[in-house]
Amino acid sequence: MKKLSIIIPCYNEEDFVLSILHKIDSVALPMSMTKEIIIVDDKSTDQTLKLISEYAGITPHAQLICHEKNKGKGAAIRAALKKATGDVIIIQDADLEYNPNDYNKLLQPILDGHADVVYGSRFTSNGPRRVLFFFHTIGNKFLTLLSNIFTGLNLTDMETGYKMFSTDILKSISLKENRFGFEPEVTAKISRIKNIRIYEVGIAYYGREYHEGKKINWRDGLWGFWCIIKYNIFQSR
Repeated sequence: MKKLSIIIPCYNEEDFVLSILHKIDSVALPMSMTKEIIIVDDKSTDQTLKLISEYAGITPHAQLICHEKNKGKGAAIRAALKKATGDVIIIQDADLEYNPNDYNKLLQPILDGHADVVYGSRFTSNGPRRVLFFFHTIGNKFLTLLSNIFTGLNLTDMETGYKMFSTDILKSISLKENRFGFEPEVTAKISRIKNIRIYEVGIAYYGREYHEGKKINWRDGLWGFWCIIKYNIFQSR
């Protein structure tokens, strides 16, 4: 029986984290797949740690990792990756921007034997997509285009938070980025794997505004630009 490892980096998400965990628990996976939930608290300063500790305490398939200081999304993913035992891994943000009901769409190309990696695209779906910041969209499309120029891929959404990997593929990569630079770094590094099979599927997107807790900002966009250059020109896998 196959297992899906769900990695959840978590920082100050007291308003949303239990909702996303309950959504994950309600999803029935195909082929009787089981779930493994790995939550990484990145030194939250609100009630997030208390809430997820209580959840992990009563949920046999969940485990909790606590960082002693805030390190960022990439560092949280690396910590969880060491604990992951599933056949397939998905990165799940702790807010409600991405819907776990899309897991099965992402899983299908992998389970059918067509894909090693699946990206969930916010820009190719006929599902709901919240209309938000114009310049965020332009920034995302620019970073995706620049990434594609270097990697030779034709992704529509490199910066998507929904990325699913065959576990052996992701564990074969040496990841370095601590924060949101994970997205361009992992894209650059998987693109170099011989005979890698990368798919995209359209997903729903329920984006947040800053007053609702959105954390990524223009500085992260600039760092993403640098990471594309860094991992495609100056560093190899």
